[in-house]
Amino acid sequence: MQKIIQYLFKSIITGLIVSIVIFMISISVEYFFGRIIKIDAKLAKEIGYYAIYGIVLTFINGSWFDFMNKKVDWAKYEKLAKYRLLIGAIGGVVLTIIGIFLIRAFIKVFIEGYDFEDFIQNEKIGHYYVSLIITIIVSLVFHVIFFYKAWQEKKVVEQKVIAGTATAKFESLKNQLDPHFLFNSLNVLSSLIEENPDQAQKFTVSLSKVYRYVLDQRDKELVTVAEEIEFAKTYMKLLGMRFENAVLFNLSEELAQNQGFVVPLSLQLLLENCIKHNVVSDSKPLTIKIYLADKFLVIENNLQKRESISERKGVGIENIVNRYALLSKRQVIIEQSEEYYKVFLPVLTQQIEIMEQNQTSYNESIAFIRAKERLENIKGFYGNLMAYLIVVPSLIIINVFVQKGNFQWFWFPLVFWGMGVAIHAFEVFGYGRNWEEKKIKELMHKS
Repeated sequence: MQKIIQYLFKSIITGLIVSIVIFMISISVEYFFGRIIKIDAKLAKEIGYYAIYGIVLTFINGSWFDFMNKKVDWAKYEKLAKYRLLIGAIGGVVLTIIGIFLIRAFIKVFIEGYDFEDFIQNEKIGHYYVSLIITIIVSLVFHVIFFYKAWQEKKVVEQKVIAGTATAKFESLKNQLDPHFLFNSLNVLSSLIEENPDQAQKFTVSLSKVYRYVLDQRDKELVTVAEEIEFAKTYMKLLGMRFENAVLFNLSEELAQNQGFVVPLSLQLLLENCIKHNVVSDSKPLTIKIYLADKFLVIENNLQKRESISERKGVGIENIVNRYALLSKRQVIIEQSEEYYKVFLPVLTQQIEIMEQNQTSYNESIAFIRAKERLENIKGFYGNLMAYLIVVPSLIIINVFVQKGNFQWFWFPLVFWGMGVAIHAFEVFGYGRNWEEKKIKELMHKS
């Protein structure tokens, strides 16, 4: 209920602003062509009618606009998605005509006292032209603003993908270069050199392949399941040499042919987590299964927790979850019982296109610089607006009351400068006493 009241209040305020702007433009044009403006009951009534039109049509088109862009899941209607703008425009025109008819009926019948039948008989299509054109123009402006914001949000998501991927790759490299991991690997290699030189050589080759794969994937956001499985086999050989019969692996045969996509190094992180969080010994072997199930790549192991390991989610899994959240609406699923632990990685059906970016790091200082640049644009807008509100009235006074000239040249700066201020306003938003500080924090978060 509270959301509905807030939405209605927002629609009323927006409608009033729109109606006032349209009224000011309309009366300025009429004044230019000779209308004498008197502040009387007739003018107040005219303003009231503009307000009714503005509020009702803003509510109708705003509701339709929100429904089309927020409520409709266009992913389910792929064939109609390409006609989305056309459907929205046609629906907006139809609803606007209905809205204008209802407004006119209300004004004529309930305010001016006409009979409804007389209203219907005297109704002409010409009564709808001006209101319809104005509504279409205003609706077009809102669509431009919406798509501009959507484009900006897309850029934000792309930046978050870059940041999230960099973090995930960093954590993956950190896990592989972890002193404990290297210590164990070098211990195994040291013992193998004395006991089994051939096995030591194989271990070294597998270890080098692991690092080679990491370097090869540094510029990729997604890799095919087949690629990731091929790497997992190499990594499992490494673990097999390290733990021998204490770790058993079971891979589904269909994995090698699957061309779906997963985030790179996800299997390495999950395999390492299996070893890190479970008891691994000859008496209690750890069994790890990797298979496909309903468009998910499943990594499953029998659960035998180490007592010293905390209950919180591992860093590796958290990174995988975050990367998937940025790339797809499908989520990573974690399922746990007393006997097993499963992680379901969504297999994506097509490659995600990510904006190419030369930068190799994404840090808070860069975000702060961008926020300050954006803030300067906001302050520039308010400076522009203040100058407009001060200079233009001064020019009107000079032209009308001082010069008393027949040629009213003040209309040129009033209209064209006003259009410039309006366009400038579409690019920036900032409210409240502490808006500068809030805007910096907001832009840093979005960047």
